[in-house]
Amino acid sequence: MIDVLLGLQWGDEGKGKIVDYLAHKYDIIARFQGGPNAGHTLYVNGVKVVLRTIPSGVFHDHCLNLIGNGVVIDPVALKGEIEQLLAIRPDVLSRLFIAHRAHLILPTHRALDAASEAAKGSDKIGSTLKGIGPAYMDKTGRNGLRVGDILSKDFQQRYNKLKEKHLQMLAQYDQKIEWEEWEQPFMEAVEYLRTLQIVNAEYWLEDHLKSGKQILAEGAQGSMLDIDYGTYPFVTSSNTIAAGVCAGLGVAPVHIGEVYGITKAYCTRVGSGPFPTELDDETGEALRKAGNEFGAVTGRSRRCGWIDLVALRYTVMLSGVTKLIMTKTDVLDEFNPIKAAVAYKIDGKETKEMPYDLCSTDVEPVYETFPGWDKPLSACTSFEDTPQVFKDYCKFVEQYLGTKIGFVSNGTGRDQLLVIG
Repeated sequence: MIDVLLGLQWGDEGKGKIVDYLAHKYDIIARFQGGPNAGHTLYVNGVKVVLRTIPSGVFHDHCLNLIGNGVVIDPVALKGEIEQLLAIRPDVLSRLFIAHRAHLILPTHRALDAASEAAKGSDKIGSTLKGIGPAYMDKTGRNGLRVGDILSKDFQQRYNKLKEKHLQMLAQYDQKIEWEEWEQPFMEAVEYLRTLQIVNAEYWLEDHLKSGKQILAEGAQGSMLDIDYGTYPFVTSSNTIAAGVCAGLGVAPVHIGEVYGITKAYCTRVGSGPFPTELDDETGEALRKAGNEFGAVTGRSRRCGWIDLVALRYTVMLSGVTKLIMTKTDVLDEFNPIKAAVAYKIDGKETKEMPYDLCSTDVEPVYETFPGWDKPLSACTSFEDTPQVFKDYCKFVEQYLGTKIGFVSNGTGRDQLLVIG
């Protein structure tokens, strides 16, 4: 069986910690989409570790870790990540596998990303400039290079052909990107990739499923950034919802079991795009500071606001979430009252449905107000130990979303996760 874990907001929901917590139940952790723009943060023996491409089960001895075909891989970033992990876990390479069909991010992909974003001016989408979008464009345009291609004798010719195409595209931009110095490290990293365990992942997974192995599919970014159902065009370049698992790993829908959906107790967003509950005031700044809301990969400050239950119910529906996980509840210890958006007011009418184009729709959030709690959640060691007002708040969220909360995270520590039920 394959269970799924994904973010339900605009990313940064705390997926890494939850995968790390759940990993003891699974034999394999598999990333199914995204690229090195996604940073999953773990705290291992008090040390902060950011995983960008490698699945978050890497710190568990029994777990095999697969980078699936739906992921786009920057060889340089992956090599650096592995080298960092080897200092902590020398056995990491024995448990890491990479799908043949995963696409590569070239230096010129990064250059195209930077040039394209600069050309947009005030219409920037907030790209992390990691080359993710251009790599996915080459994938759908049937021009891309895949991990399996590095094992071919004519890889250099294939690389040169794609690079030449990119240079012709770059010539159309006024922006000059100095990308040439990235090429040698790229080739060195490709050589390093050739020494790793590259597998036909769909058959590899099928064999493990037949032998009864338990698999957790790990998503990156968040559901509101899905290329089809997110706040287009301010989205990522892949399917971040549960439907992306089947295409991103090469598995049939019949194998999907539990769907864990992760949400913060409030909302954040990095970069441009609509954000109905954003607080551009002292409360928003207080949320940013209390939650340390700065990107794990980019360092960019995150926009902050109250939890948006309209958007959350939408993403719960899209992925068929069976178990909700709420993170960073302890950040709200300092706030009283606490608010949650329960409807949108559009053209004077209230609705609980996500509009087709949130970018061009004038949305006014309608809030429900809740009292703050008089006891720090970070001090609680069980859900039963939490204040009654917090229990009431969780019950309201469950009823609104129509799904149960399975866990609440009440701190950054690996053990700060309260089980409900």
